[in-house]
This record gives sequence, structure tokens and C-alpha cells, in this order.
Amino acid sequence: MNQTQNTVKSIVLLITTLSAFLTPFMVAAINIALPAISREFAMDTGMLGWVATAYLLAAAMFLLPFGKLADIHGQKRIFTYGIVVTILSAFCCAIAPSARWFIGFRVAQGIGAAMVAGTSIAMLTSVFPAAERGKALGINVAATYFGLSLGPVLGGVLTQHFGWRSIFSGQCHCRVFILTGVFWKLHGEWAEAQGERFDWIGALISGAMLMDIMVGFSRLPKLIGVWLILGGIGALVAFVLWESRITYPLLDMQLVKGSPAFAFSNLAALIHYSATFAISLLLSLYLQYLKGLSPQQAGLILVAQPAMQAVFSPYAGKLSDRIESRTLASIGMGCTVVGLLLLSLLTAKTSLTFIILALMLLVSGLACFPPPTRMP
Repeated sequence: MNQTQNTVKSIVLLITTLSAFLTPFMVAAINIALPAISREFAMDTGMLGWVATAYLLAAAMFLLPFGKLADIHGQKRIFTYGIVVTILSAFCCAIAPSARWFIGFRVAQGIGAAMVAGTSIAMLTSVFPAAERGKALGINVAATYFGLSLGPVLGGVLTQHFGWRSIFSGQCHCRVFILTGVFWKLHGEWAEAQGERFDWIGALISGAMLMDIMVGFSRLPKLIGVWLILGGIGALVAFVLWESRITYPLLDMQLVKGSPAFAFSNLAALIHYSATFAISLLLSLYLQYLKGLSPQQAGLILVAQPAMQAVFSPYAGKLSDRIESRTLASIGMGCTVVGLLLLSLLTAKTSLTFIILALMLLVSGLACFPPPTRMP
């Protein structure tokens, strides 16, 4: 029995770690490939932005609903469906005939990513006891950083020598390996909320809220953007009121109401990551369009950010045990602000040394921020 349990734990750790690597790898690799994609499909700047936004919007809208569905119907089932969706969507992206089809397939890819991300950590915590859980989650997080680190370099190499479509076709093969592991070795199911009713109304409201806000910001400063954002805020209020009333909510509002530290740490994380997420995308365009670097060369520069974050994060974790959480988080956000200010000064003549130093300062802030803002 123990041997069977150990096998299940090993398989779950393997497939979730590979998934944790592939998702950020794809995001980082696509950022490097954007100029090549733009040239092939003759995209303008607005449409090119939707290559990333469509994926992120779909992932954000479906993450919470699929997480709840996994608790009701089975985490392995939703995870498996997610892998199938990511395989099919990556294949379709690789053969996309036009920009509109490509962006549509990116939406499907985001939905698949939400199904996988919403179940991976839950599966780990379900099969690993508390004494072993920290190590398993640490391996999973390390895979995420490794994917972010390798994405710019390998994405640049693939784009330069084999074309941007090779990034998606490579994903298909890796995801098929994960799917094989699920069917061949992974037995059992985990459904912690089996028998509960799914909150369809809450899912629709949360989806509308996220769509209105994200699309609204993309339309600013036009008036339609303002109205969409206001509509999103209204949907947020409606979501909170609805979730506070029903028996089986999509999101337990007591997590927010009963713990101010949880609420404000998540708000701080939202602001922090909103300000920094687009850096690699914008720098990829800057390095290739204004600096004239190849995708491979741009990838080698952009790898500095996730690689240094992987190095600094363990030390930041130790500091969080010695320094008060709000102090360390504030230091991290301060370093991030200075790094962003330096990057805002970039011109066509800015040296690569300056860019790398600004990234190093930014990364020190990114590394210091997460540990103290985790839920106590």
C-alpha cells in the first residue's frame, strides 16, 4: 500500500511539475516570438497585444470556476481535460492560417491553462501529507522559475532557427507525454467538495467582471474603456454580494472578510504583478525593434530577470523569517518602483548594461515581495 501511495505521489509530482514548467515557458517564449508573429500576420500594435491578452484573459476568467469544478467532479478529471485542451490548442496555434484564428486559438489555450493551473497545486496538496508538502510545492515553484528562465533563451533559438510555430509544436509533444503519464500510471481521484452545487451565476458574474475590466483598460483613453471599467467594478460588487448569500459559493468571502491580512496581501500582489508582468513583453519588442537584436540575443538578455529571481528568492525567503513581513514587502515594492522608473527612461541609445542593471534591481524587488505576502 505504501509503495502504491509513493508511486501516486511521484507521478503527481512529475506531471504537475512538468505542467508548472511548460506554462510559464510558453508565456516567456511567445514574448520573444512576437515580432516574428507580427511580421507573418501583418499585425498592428493593438492586435499584437491581444496575442498575450487573449490568453491571459481566458486563463483569468476560467481559473476560479474550473478550480471549483475540480473540487466537485474530481481534480484529476479536470486536469486531464485541461491537458487535452492545451494539446489541441497548441497544435491549432502551430497551424493557424491568420491572425484572428491565431488569437482565437490562444483563447482556447488560456482555457486549458486555467484547467491545469486550477488543479495542479490542489492535486499536490491532496496526495502529499503536511510533512512532505513543503518540499513538493518547492519543487513545483522551482519548475515555474526554470520555465521562465529557459523560455526567453530556448524560445529565441526556436524562433530564429525553426520559426515561431515550432514553440507550439514542441508544446504538443511535451503535453502528450504528460497525458500518457496520467492514463498509464495515475490512478484514483480527489474531489474535496463532492456533492456540492456549482455556482454558475457566480462564475458568469466573475467572468463578466474580469472581461470588462481587462478589455476596458485596453480601450483607454476612449470613453468605451471607462464605461467597461465601471461595468467591471459594478460586477465586482454584485459578485461579492452574491457570494456572501449562497450556500456553496465559488469563492468563500469569509477568507476576505475574516482576514484583513489575506485581503490586503492579495491586493498588494495584484498591484505589484500588474505593474511588472508586461516587462518581458515590452522589452522583447524594444530589444528586437529598436536595438535590432535577433530573437536569440534578446532572449539571452531577458533571461536575466527570471534567472536572478530564482537565485535571489531563497535568500528572500530566509529574510522573511527574520524581518517583519510588511517591512520586507515594502522594501521589495520600493526596489520594484525604482527599477520600473529606470526602465521608463529607455531610449534607442540606452546601453544594454543599463538595461541589465535595471532588471537586477527590479528582480531584487520581485524576489523580496512574494514570501512575506503569502497567507500566514
